[in-house]
Amino acid sequence: MEVKQKKNEVSEEAKEKISERLSNVENLWFPRAQQSTATLPSQRKSIFHSLLTRDPSLFLERYGSNLTSTELTEFETLKEDYEINWHLTRLRSVLTPTTEELRRKAVVAKNRRRAYLDRLIVGGVYFSEEAMREREAYLHYEYVGKFQDRFGRRMARPGERWSDTLLRRCEEAVIVAKIRGEQERIGVPRSEWIGNEGLQEEEEEEEEEEEEEEEDDDDVEKDETVEQIHVPQPDVSDNGTSDPARMRHDVTNNGTSDPARARQDPTLSSEELEDRMNQFTYIMQQKFLLGEDHEHVDYTKIDNDETLDDHWQREANIDAEERYFADD
Repeated sequence: MEVKQKKNEVSEEAKEKISERLSNVENLWFPRAQQSTATLPSQRKSIFHSLLTRDPSLFLERYGSNLTSTELTEFETLKEDYEINWHLTRLRSVLTPTTEELRRKAVVAKNRRRAYLDRLIVGGVYFSEEAMREREAYLHYEYVGKFQDRFGRRMARPGERWSDTLLRRCEEAVIVAKIRGEQERIGVPRSEWIGNEGLQEEEEEEEEEEEEEEEDDDDVEKDETVEQIHVPQPDVSDNGTSDPARMRHDVTNNGTSDPARARQDPTLSSEELEDRMNQFTYIMQQKFLLGEDHEHVDYTKIDNDETLDDHWQREANIDAEERYFADD
């Protein structure tokens, strides 16, 4: 005698197909009591089939997100059950969301990212200057790095082990290489690359020497055309300060003959440097909110973390309390 299919039940054929497919999907969750008997595909298939027959609502709760839209239609015969209908509606909204559902989901994700941002700010690590510099070396250099003492980063720090100093210097070399690579990519003159300050000073010094030689040649030509007049010579013991070329060189360098000291990077006051640091930090925070830090954080995990909604519930409660007392 042929066994008839129950009216409000998933067909046996559908159970077989769904159980067979899911049995070959890795890393699906199983209750602790079943984990030891769910190592083989045949064992997993038996578990899925049994649960589909015994409690389809619980099956949808556990594994519904792994079903296709076609497989979900197999549960239509059970949609009169409130729980099953609720699961089907939720799962279909994920597979084929409406425009309103997409908008609402985007708002939820945005709020959760902002809540996570506040958590990172309080943590004090992710948005510390060193961490941000490591993630965006060139952006940091343009905003604040070029105004800081670059060589101070290579100095040993009080109480620091020598091995840690060497490791930090290696990390600094990697960051400098990143900055140089970006400078080369956007076409910054080689003399302006980070670490090439001495090269630019040498070029400037060579230009000055060429100009001085040209001026000396002009002076010699003029002297040959006029009558020589005897002028008492100053004492040569003045360490050569009567040399015109040397004097012009000293004036050009603001009274110092050290070309390295003659060229100084633009300096900023502590207030100006702090303002630029705040701008840099704001940009880095916006990059995080826009999803541009995908190499450093898992946005899927953040966007689906329902515990982050508690942050906005607390904020709403605080705002309500403030409005209540303000009305009084």
